[in-house]
Amino acid sequence: MALLSKGGSPGDADAPRVVSEETRKERVDRELQELLQGLRVALPGVQVLFAFLLTVPFASGFARANQFQRHAFAITLLAATVSSICFIAPAAQHRLLFRVTADQELRTQIKEQLLRRSNWYGIIGTASLAVAMVAAQLMLVDFLFGRYPAVTVAAAVAFLATWSWMVQPLLNRFGMRRVAAIRKGNRSGRAAAS
Repeated sequence: MALLSKGGSPGDADAPRVVSEETRKERVDRELQELLQGLRVALPGVQVLFAFLLTVPFASGFARANQFQRHAFAITLLAATVSSICFIAPAAQHRLLFRVTADQELRTQIKEQLLRRSNWYGIIGTASLAVAMVAAQLMLVDFLFGRYPAVTVAAAVAFLATWSWMVQPLLNRFGMRRVAAIRKGNRSGRAAAS
């Protein structure tokens, strides 16, 4: 449970400040719910893409696809499959592990393991989704307009997905760690000076 108090920063006495009184169990439960909710957002898109891909080989125009386009299709289908599996795995595992024991501490440990594992599933699923989207663009644009436009569009999609889904959050993460280390150093320096 988090409580609000007044005094967010030294220069802003009226700003609310969050004082965390969250227990380990509450934190793990909250983080697991946040992760599962995030995966629920991505899953419908992956499932629609996957379902559409399953129908493509049966379409009459697919017979005109060249070897390159067929390979791009195979990569798209495989990547969408991996992404679907990874996005579904946390919910499936949560169901299998739900109420596995009455021991509260053991349940919290199991949830922490699931949370760590599910985070990796989410990262792998997101990367696989990016591969599926890039390969789908490559296949479709190559089929419609040729190789050069296909490579250009696929590269742009790859850049956009990589930047917005991976690079930008990692830059934020490393920046936050740097700020935390600086703050910790400042506190240690003040404590030593006292």
